Amino acid sequence: MVSIGYVAGVDIQVLEGALVEVRSVVTGMDRRVFGEFVGPRGELASYAFGWTTGSSPQVARLSIGIGAGNPGGGTFHAVIFPNEGGHAFSLVDEPFERVPQGGPDLTAEQSRAHEDLPFVWWVTDHVMQHDRRAWWMRHWLLGTTCIQTPEVFERHEHVLLISHDADEGVWQLIGTSDATGSTGKLGHLHHAVDDDPSLIDVLDLPPGRSAVRTGVGRPWTRRL
Repeated sequence: MVSIGYVAGVDIQVLEGALVEVRSVVTGMDRRVFGEFVGPRGELASYAFGWTTGSSPQVARLSIGIGAGNPGGGTFHAVIFPNEGGHAFSLVDEPFERVPQGGPDLTAEQSRAHEDLPFVWWVTDHVMQHDRRAWWMRHWLLGTTCIQTPEVFERHEHVLLISHDADEGVWQLIGTSDATGSTGKLGHLHHAVDDDPSLIDVLDLPPGRSAVRTGVGRPWTRRL
C-alpha cells in the first residue's frame, strides 16, 4: 500500500510495508510496522515503528535507517511518547529494529552528532503524517476516546459513520442503528481499530469532518 505526500509540488512517497503482530500473554499485542521513504530527489530511507498494548509506560519505538553501505550510513533509534496533547521523540541507545536502508546502530549521542539528523527527523514527520499505521499508533499513544453506539460497542454492528467533532474533538462511531446521546458507550478509538482494521483509513480525520461507507470493505466517503 502506498501513501503519498507532496511538498512544493514535488512527489514524496511513504511506502507502507509489512505489519507484524505477535500476541503477548503478559501485556497484549506487540505490533511492528515497516516501510520505505523516497524523497523528492530520490533520497532513500527505511523505517520501523511499533507499540505494545498494555505496556507501561506507554511509549512507542522507532527506527530510521539511511545510507546502507555508505560510510555515513546508520540506523537511528528513538522513543515516541505523549507530550502536551501531542507526541514527541527522544533519541535512545537501545536498538529497536533493523531496516533495509540502515547501517550500524547509532547511539543517542552518535545520532545527535550526525550531520543527517535533520533529514532523519524530516523523514519521521512524513512517516507519522502519511503512514496510516502511525495514525493508529498515535491514537493508542494518546489514549484517544470515542463514543460508540451500543450496537457498535458490543460488536453487533460494523461502523458505517465515523465523525470527529469540531468543538470538543470527540470521535463518534455509528453503525446502522440511530445514535442517541443517552445510550452512547465510551471506549478507546484504538480498540475499535483492533476489532475493525478497516477503520484505519479514516483515523486522520480533522476536527469537523466525518466519513461514511455503505458496508465493510466499501470505500469511505469523507464529508464536512
